[in-house]
Order: sequence, then structure tokens, then C-alpha cells
Amino acid sequence: MRRKFKIYKPFINAGLQEATTYRVNWVFLTLCNVLACFVSYFIWKAVFLSSGSDTMNGFTMPQMVVYIFLMFLTSLLISSGGTYDIGEEIRDGSIAMRMIKPISYNATFLFQELGNKIMTVCILVLPIIIGVEICRTIFTGAIQFNIIGFILYILSCIFAYLINFFFNICFGFIAFVIKYLWGANMMKNCLIGFLSGSVIPFSFLPDILEKIFLLLPFASLNYTPVMIYMGIYSGFEILFYMGLQVFWVVIFWGLSKMLWHIATKHLCVQGG
Repeated sequence: MRRKFKIYKPFINAGLQEATTYRVNWVFLTLCNVLACFVSYFIWKAVFLSSGSDTMNGFTMPQMVVYIFLMFLTSLLISSGGTYDIGEEIRDGSIAMRMIKPISYNATFLFQELGNKIMTVCILVLPIIIGVEICRTIFTGAIQFNIIGFILYILSCIFAYLINFFFNICFGFIAFVIKYLWGANMMKNCLIGFLSGSVIPFSFLPDILEKIFLLLPFASLNYTPVMIYMGIYSGFEILFYMGLQVFWVVIFWGLSKMLWHIATKHLCVQGG
């Protein structure tokens, strides 16, 4: 294990250096996500005001505020750019440099992204969590923070990130065939945003759709960690949905291995 870590440690450093070198780009991307978060807040505020009710489908407005900002935080923690990176490397030919190295192709992306995540965790996680807990305390009149719930949330986010990472790797391998993924990647992100509960909580959907969506891998990305943090899931539900996350991690990990062997037979770069 120590030997493997030494092999891939340079990729962690490379990811961290990339995040710090292009920090203006990182800041603008983060601000863009923050703006989208506040737009979502004002939309839901208008929805609740127009409904004339304090509760909608099991959510109060204070709960919806917490939901929105936790979705924002979770999306940052589990984000993965594997699809875009693979597409770009195939387009410009730089994928050849990764393929000739005696190391795992998937692992190089994984450890490089972990380097990027270090900056996100160090700068954003603590302020957002503190802000969310202050809001929950103001709304309820009592401290709501639960250390066990927070630990389970972090563990669930780790599983969610691995699902997202391997899914994006699998999707990225499509570039071996169609050569350019920008449009397909945009469509994929829009669909996942809806299917993961980022756009609208599943409780607002018809019962049959809610049950189906909860079993799909995309609910394990955002919805499951947020529900655990908010205390909506408890006991058996936490075990079931985190077990489902582990199941999807294994499925997409195995699928990424299989697709890698198939995709490399169709490699045809356009540059380099």
C-alpha cells in the first residue's frame, strides 16, 4: 500500500498545483456555483410564498434552505471531471503519455482529482458547514449539529465521489469512439442534476418515480448524503442507502475496467 501511494503521490501534488496555479479559474467556477445556489434559493422562496403554506411535500422553507446549501456543498465534494479530461486527452493526443506508463490509467485521474479536492475541502467545507449549522440553530432555536450524522455524511460523500468518478470514467470512454464529448457531457450533467435530486427533492415527484429514482445510482450522488446530514434518514434507511452506494461503486468500478479494455481497441486520437 505504501509503495502504491509513493507511485501516485506525484499525481496528488500535480492536482494541488493545478488548483493553486489556476486559482482565479477555481474562484470563478466556485462563484458561479454559489450564484446558482442563491438563484435556487430565491426560486424556492417564491414557490413557498406563492403556495401560501408553511410545508410542501414534507419540507418547510428553513429545511429547503438547508437542503439547497447542503446540495451545493455535496456537489463540490463529489464533483469529478474525468469525462472532460479523457475527451480532451483523446482530442489532443496526450492520452498516449498516460497509456505508455506502467500505472493504472484510472488511478492517475483519481489521485490527481484528490489533489484538487484538498483545496476545496480546506477553503470551503468548514465555512459552509458553520453557515448551515448557524441557520439550523436560528430556525429551530436549538443546536442541531450531530457528530455521528456528520461522520456518516462524510463517509457517504466518499462513496458518492467514487460512484461519480467511475461513472464519469465510463462515460468518458465514449470519446474513444465519438472523438469529442463536449455536447454529450453537457447533456449528461443536465440529466444527472435532475436524477440526483440537485434540482428538486424527490419527495416532490410522484411516488412511483421517487421509488425508482432512489434506487438509481444518481440518487446516491447528492440526495443520499444530504438526507443523512439533515437527519431525514435514520437507522435501517442509512444502512440500506449507504449499502446501495457501495453496490454502485463496485458496479461502476468493474464496468470501468471492462470498458477500458474494449475502448483502447478503438483509440484514434486527432492530435499529438
